[in-house]
Amino acid sequence: MIVLGSTGSIGVNTLNVARKFNLDVEVLVAGTNIKLLNEQIKEFNPKRVVIAKKEHIKDVNHQNVFFGESAILDAIENSNSKTVVNALVGFLGLKPTLKAIKCGKKLALANKESLVVAGKFIDQTNLSAIDSEHFGLWYLLQNKKVDSMLITASGGSFRDYDINDLKNVSIKEALEHPNWSMGNKITIDSATMTNKMFELLEAKWLFNTRKLDAIIETKSLIHALINFTDGSTTAHIANASMQLPIAYAILGKVEEPILKPVDLLDVASFEFKKIEENRYPIWQIKDEVLSNPDLGVVINAANEVAVSKFLNSQIGFLDVSKITLDAVNRFNKPIINNIDDIYEIDKEVRNYCES
Repeated sequence: MIVLGSTGSIGVNTLNVARKFNLDVEVLVAGTNIKLLNEQIKEFNPKRVVIAKKEHIKDVNHQNVFFGESAILDAIENSNSKTVVNALVGFLGLKPTLKAIKCGKKLALANKESLVVAGKFIDQTNLSAIDSEHFGLWYLLQNKKVDSMLITASGGSFRDYDINDLKNVSIKEALEHPNWSMGNKITIDSATMTNKMFELLEAKWLFNTRKLDAIIETKSLIHALINFTDGSTTAHIANASMQLPIAYAILGKVEEPILKPVDLLDVASFEFKKIEENRYPIWQIKDEVLSNPDLGVVINAANEVAVSKFLNSQIGFLDVSKITLDAVNRFNKPIINNIDDIYEIDKEVRNYCES
């Protein structure tokens, strides 16, 4: 297989699965964590390596190293691998997603932004989403009539903070997730609840429904729930590890232990909370975005700019959501008829938010 984003948390877990099931890794694609990449090269012996920056090529312990977006696309097209794991972060992941589909590869998709911005153009025939929430919904689906679907959120770094303190929180505080360690971008998206907005949009495309919502479950053990029309509800409960959805996405079927079962006596209790708009301002546009999913391009572009500004100490934490909401107000009726329109609107929104 080809692993895009091999040094991130999804990539590392993908290689854990590859190790467990003795899977061949033909291509590794990474960013700037060359130290970890070299360790992965030593263990998995890929035929080709692609990194983000040309100046780092000399530091990579491999004979066949390339850099940049075009090299990623070329690696997908000119490979023997039947499976592509796309764990790239951000809008950067869209072209590799489209290339993998065009080449007839099986796509294990962890790049949320692909479906968020271009869901209506993405052929899902050979696609499996790598996300505990969407995996949970898929796992629960049975031959019964569904009323609605529910995914859960951790609540992020500031779920227990006094709302009045949010305007002064630091970058360090924002990156301290209460439940697990993730990359900087997704940790901030978790704190603003933008990540959950993205996941609702993904679910809209994956399951062809707008009857979707999210609630906070503070222990991150319940990942998804389905309400059936007969009045019953089922929940997917599993210890928080991406190796479960990754294994299913790559292998299709898994019949041996991946995780330890959740010990409910040890858990003792679950706590659920409503996602409040005063704590998570982005949530006020949830229904609007689900009714007009083309807005995914707008919220993604605005959010990428805003998160970058926050992580570079240019704006405060509350400004991240403000910038996104302002962009949605400004570009509230995007006209998207093809992929080129997506790139054009993405560029317009970024220019607007940067200024």
